[in-house]
Amino acid sequence: MQLTPFCLMLTCLRVSPDRSQFFRYDNISLSCGEELNSTGWKVKRETSKGGTRPCSSGWGFVSSGSNCIIRQTYPTDSGVYWCESISGEQGNSVNITITDRPVILESPTLPVPAGATVTLYCKPETESSNHFFDFYKDGHCIRSNSMGEMTITSVSKSDEGLYKCSISGGEESLGSWLAVEDSPLSSTPCTSAAEPAAPCSVPVLRLVCHVVVGVPYLCSTVLLALIYRDRRRAAQIAAKRTSTDRVIMEMIV
Repeated sequence: MQLTPFCLMLTCLRVSPDRSQFFRYDNISLSCGEELNSTGWKVKRETSKGGTRPCSSGWGFVSSGSNCIIRQTYPTDSGVYWCESISGEQGNSVNITITDRPVILESPTLPVPAGATVTLYCKPETESSNHFFDFYKDGHCIRSNSMGEMTITSVSKSDEGLYKCSISGGEESLGSWLAVEDSPLSSTPCTSAAEPAAPCSVPVLRLVCHVVVGVPYLCSTVLLALIYRDRRRAAQIAAKRTSTDRVIMEMIV
């Protein structure tokens, strides 16, 4: 799985396989993917009864570190998932859906950078060589084929929208939102896409630490500069007075 520019620096939820729709009984792996340090981050979700719970507290189990695995998923596992630190910082949220429908749309779970190439897959629960696939964007059929995939090259903001697909016989998938970032592909070492997901939150604690450490140095630097300026000015005034006194003494002599 690849990452957005935000996730290269911050903690984002990674979903494997990289999609937001799953069939009943599928297995899902979730992890908090902070590149620098994922220690202390946990995967959390909204429960069907309200409130939030971390992994291994009634759903899923922690395999290692911040990794959480859900086996034999059920529709009740549908919901919003995210990463959260022990200090309360939150990463992006991902809307995961477990469906009883016979077809799903496989689309990335994080926003795709502009200029990237994205492939959407229409996946039937039961494979058949007789299937024909239709792809829809915002309710309009935009492509039909027998391969079950649709590739969008050099995506742009105009490609953002709600996508779904159907197979021969009229069975349709649920819709998934494809989000596109404004950042060009050239400045993006990694990528990904998805349901409407909030950008990763900035680690507030880390920012506060930088401010607390930096402000005293800034203040001391300014204070030293002011002291140096005042001393230099006093020295110049003293030098002028000494010169004036010498001239007066010479005139008197």
